[in-house]
Amino acid sequence: MRKLIVIPARYASSRLPGKPLLRETGKYMVEHVYERAWQSKLADRVIVATDDDRIEQACRSFGAEVVRTREDHASGTDRVAEVAESRNFDLILNLQGDEPLIDPAKLDLLFQLLENDSAAEMATLVTPLTSLESYRNPNVVKAVVDDRGRALYFSRSPIPHIRDNAEPDAAALRGLVWQHVGLYAYRRDFLLRLAQLPVHPIEQAEKLEQLRVLATGGSIAVGKVENAGIGVDTFEDYRRFVEQYLQSGRRAA
Repeated sequence: MRKLIVIPARYASSRLPGKPLLRETGKYMVEHVYERAWQSKLADRVIVATDDDRIEQACRSFGAEVVRTREDHASGTDRVAEVAESRNFDLILNLQGDEPLIDPAKLDLLFQLLENDSAAEMATLVTPLTSLESYRNPNVVKAVVDDRGRALYFSRSPIPHIRDNAEPDAAALRGLVWQHVGLYAYRRDFLLRLAQLPVHPIEQAEKLEQLRVLATGGSIAVGKVENAGIGVDTFEDYRRFVEQYLQSGRRAA
């Protein structure tokens, strides 16, 4: 199976405008993500998808393959689907452009999930959730997974509800509650169909794209990883990344 990683990158961001072009490490943020993507052992190709001149020029400056996409996409998934439509790959991985520390092994796991489960149309990841604070936090997406390793549901609410324990301890959550890790891989044909479907009411209620898949009868294979990793959503997140990156460089020297 031929495998493609697409990195959707847009300039506009409500919390951190121009995020892909931040460069305090000496490299663009999107450049870090691109380099990590190419550390995948299974990917055949990596493409940055953007609708912005500045991001396109930056990507070309460090030798990335970049594709211009339409400006009217409602989500990164739609942008990835536009790239996939004109390219002959079997499996497509959506890697957000704000993951400069992504573990390449997670990318390979997503591909492997689809290779090993021929009935699954999409794959994603979860990590153990053992904090009561995270269990109750609507910004932390919870996942329920069946015994086959397929997703049953995702929610911002505390799920599953532990009925007989109004104040569950961390031990009660372990192995039962999972935190969703927002990485996705798709079979190409399924991705193209998904992009044509309207927003589902359940998806709209929770503001979670992956619920469109479950609500319309799709299947999502789920891989379990040790940690969620560190994304960059705010400038404070970026400063922490810069500090970590520079410190690792000093240690290597």
